[in-house]
Amino acid sequence: MAKSIRIALIAALAIAGVAAAQPFPNRPLRFVVPYPAGGATDIISRSIGAKLTAAWGQQILIDNRAGGGQQIGTSIVAKAPPDGHTILLVSITHAINPGLFKKMPYDAIKDFAPITMAAASPLVVVVHPSVPVKSVGDLVALMKSRPGRLNTATSGIGSGGHLAAELFKSMAGVDMTFVPYKGGALAYIDLIAGQVDLMFTSPTPTLGYAKAGKLRVLAMTGAKRSPATPEIPTVAETRGLPGYEANLWYGVVAPAGTPRDIVRLLSTEIGKALQFADVREPLAAQAVETLTSTPEEFAAYITAEIAKWTKVIEKANIRAE
Repeated sequence: MAKSIRIALIAALAIAGVAAAQPFPNRPLRFVVPYPAGGATDIISRSIGAKLTAAWGQQILIDNRAGGGQQIGTSIVAKAPPDGHTILLVSITHAINPGLFKKMPYDAIKDFAPITMAAASPLVVVVHPSVPVKSVGDLVALMKSRPGRLNTATSGIGSGGHLAAELFKSMAGVDMTFVPYKGGALAYIDLIAGQVDLMFTSPTPTLGYAKAGKLRVLAMTGAKRSPATPEIPTVAETRGLPGYEANLWYGVVAPAGTPRDIVRLLSTEIGKALQFADVREPLAAQAVETLTSTPEEFAAYITAEIAKWTKVIEKANIRAE
């Protein structure tokens, strides 16, 4: 009996040794994107997928799982085997949701292993041409003279643009009326028509509308001016608003428990993928800058963003509908 146990144990160890020695990746990877196809998330995920496929000879399967405020796709990855063969594209929504929802099917920090930052884009502060302002300073003055009378469109309660406006409202000491829409397209229609006064939103397609004279861009919300539009000032340059910053960002995570060596390999290879001109340039055309980070840096960034936006949400008493 003892001999048979020893044989079984030796066999088990041998099998474990073979498994441990298997190279990574040893089968196709699943890259879950909790957004519908199209836009910056599509460019980022498919570009990374194509470069990793070329580097490793293993197919990267893009799996768009939209819905539930990105919680459907995120939940899938939270429950996936932590072997590096399932990864997730996350965005600022990953940091907003913990403050916005009382209950979620996962923990945004504990259930994931951050891999790397991938890209970021500032928002733009844009007004209808009928609004008599030409700078953020003018906007603050107008809001203080007309408390609550300027209507601000948002692409939904708790969206990145909504919270960027709430942060602005708090730091500038002004009031405004929020008008939520079911998506940015409907908000643009009313903004261009002058039914609402302003919006904190993505540079694309806003900059195109501004060039056509349909909208007026006042500033961008990044910490520094965007390389794509260096002529546009930041909100933080406005007197009384130093330190203001709100970015739409994207990164990649894996399930918690993914081996550190695999996380580091993924971080390195994704970082290399993001440096290719045919990845950077299509994103730059949408005012999205590719970025890289270590897993530790990205983990710290996610934690800081959750704390920041939870504070904004609680102060404004925002709850998901």
